[in-house]
Amino acid sequence: MRSDPDRVCVLVVDDEPRIRDGLKRVLDPMGYFVLTASSGREALSMLASRDVAIVVLDLQLPDTNGMDVLNVIRQRHPHIVVIIITGFGTVQTAAEAMRKGAYDLLPKPFDPDQLRLAIARAREKMHLEEEARTLQQEKRRTLNDLAVEKSRLHTVLNALPIGVLVTNAEGAGVLLNPAFARYMNLPRDTAPGRDLTAYVQDEGVCHMIRALCDECPDKGCPDIEQSPTHEFSIGEEKYLLARGEKILGEQGDCLGAVVTIVDITAMKILDRLKGEFVAKVSHELRSPLSTIHEQLAMVLSDLVGQLSPSEEHLLSRAKEKTQGLISLIGDLLDLSRIESGVVCKTPRAVDLEELLENIIAFLGTKAAAKQQTLTLSRTPKPLPAIQADPLALESIFGNLIANAINYTPDKGRIEVKIDPTESHLSVRVSDTGFGIEPRHLDKIFERFYRVKTEKTRYITGTGLGLPIVKGLVDALGGSIHVESVPDQGSTFTVVFPTGGG
Repeated sequence: MRSDPDRVCVLVVDDEPRIRDGLKRVLDPMGYFVLTASSGREALSMLASRDVAIVVLDLQLPDTNGMDVLNVIRQRHPHIVVIIITGFGTVQTAAEAMRKGAYDLLPKPFDPDQLRLAIARAREKMHLEEEARTLQQEKRRTLNDLAVEKSRLHTVLNALPIGVLVTNAEGAGVLLNPAFARYMNLPRDTAPGRDLTAYVQDEGVCHMIRALCDECPDKGCPDIEQSPTHEFSIGEEKYLLARGEKILGEQGDCLGAVVTIVDITAMKILDRLKGEFVAKVSHELRSPLSTIHEQLAMVLSDLVGQLSPSEEHLLSRAKEKTQGLISLIGDLLDLSRIESGVVCKTPRAVDLEELLENIIAFLGTKAAAKQQTLTLSRTPKPLPAIQADPLALESIFGNLIANAINYTPDKGRIEVKIDPTESHLSVRVSDTGFGIEPRHLDKIFERFYRVKTEKTRYITGTGLGLPIVKGLVDALGGSIHVESVPDQGSTFTVVFPTGGG
C-alpha cells in the first residue's frame, strides 16, 4: 500500500540519481507521493508492493531495457499510466513505446513545465479511465439487474393462477402466461407477437381490449372506464371474467393494455344454486305462512269481543309477524330474479307520470291513515316516455314511497317530483321523516341493513326494499342517490337516461 492514501503515488525509474532527485523536487510540491527506483528489477519489486498510479520510466536501465519493463507493467498492472523518458528519443522509439502501451514520451533533456504538463495529462487519463470503469460496472450491474428483474417477472407471471395477457397499442399480444393459454385453450408454448384474435376468440373481450387501446388520451378520444370487465363462457359450465387496464407512458401516451382472466365458474354455479335454493325454500314457505296468516286473521275476526286484551295482542303480533315473513319471502324472490337477470328484459314505452299517479292513489289510503300529505308535483315540460319494464318501475317507486310513509311521523309530508332534462329523467321522493344519519348512508342499500333508532325500531321491515330498488335501477341503466338530514327528512333521487342527449 502507498504511504499516504490521500496522495497519488508516482514512481520514477532512472539510473541517474540527478534525474531521480530532480523529478522528485518537481513533483513533491505538486502534491504527489514520489518513489524512486534505479533499476528495472527494483521498480517491478516496488510495483508489486505499492499502490502506484503513474510511472516515469527511463528506457536505458542498467539491468534491463525499459521496453521490457513497460511490457511487464502493462501485463501485471494495466491501470498504471506510464510516461517514457529517454535521451535517445526518435519517432520510431516513440511509436514502439506507444504501441506497447506507454501514454506519453518525453525526450531528455526536458524542462519542469513539460513534466508537469505530462503528469497533468496522465492524471486526466487516469480520471477518464476510472469514470469509464465505473460506468462499465454500472452498465454490467444494470444489465444484470434487468436480467434478474425479467427472470423474476416471468417467474411471477408463470406462477400466477390468473391468466395475464399484455398487448401493445395496436392490440397485438406481447406477453402471456401459461394460465392465460390454459383458459383460452391455447398450446402451452404459444408465442407472443401475433394479432389479438390469435389469442382471444370472444368478441366481447377483443372489443374491450381495443377500446382500451383506441380511447387512450393521446389519440384524442374520451377516457373510458379505467377497469372495464366482461364475463364470457368458453364452453359448457365454464365461465371467465376478463378485466382490462390501460398501460400509459410517462407522457400519458398509450402503450397498450393488460388483461387478467379469472375463472368464475364456481361463483356462477354457487349463485345459481343459491338462487334455486332461495326460490325453492321461499315457495315451500310461502304457502303454509299464507295459510297461517289467513287463519290468524279469521280467529281475530270471529272472536272479536271474546278475547282478553293480552290474547288479542298476542294474536295480532303473530299475524303481523307472519305478514312480515311473507313479505321477506317475496323480497327474497325479487332479489333472486334480479340477480338471475330475468327482470327488466322486456322494456317498453312507459308514461312515468301516469305510473306514479297510480302508485300514489294505491298508497294514498296508507298515508291518509297517518294524516300525511302525499302529493305528485307535475312539471309543465312535456315528459318523454322512457323505455323500461313497468313492473320494475312500480317496484322501485312503490318501495320508495312506502318507505317514506313508514318513516315519516303522523301529519308529515311526502312529495314526489318529476324533473325532465334533455338527456335524463329524474324522480325525487322527499319526506319530512326521521331522516338518516350520515354514517348509515353508504350502507342502506346493503341487504338486511336497517337503521334502528328509538323512533324507528318499532317499524317492521325486511331490510331488502332498498337493495331491490338499487338492483332494479342498475338493471334499467339508471342511478339512485340519497340525501338526508336527521329529524328533517330524506330525499331519494332516481335518474334514468332518456336517450335524448
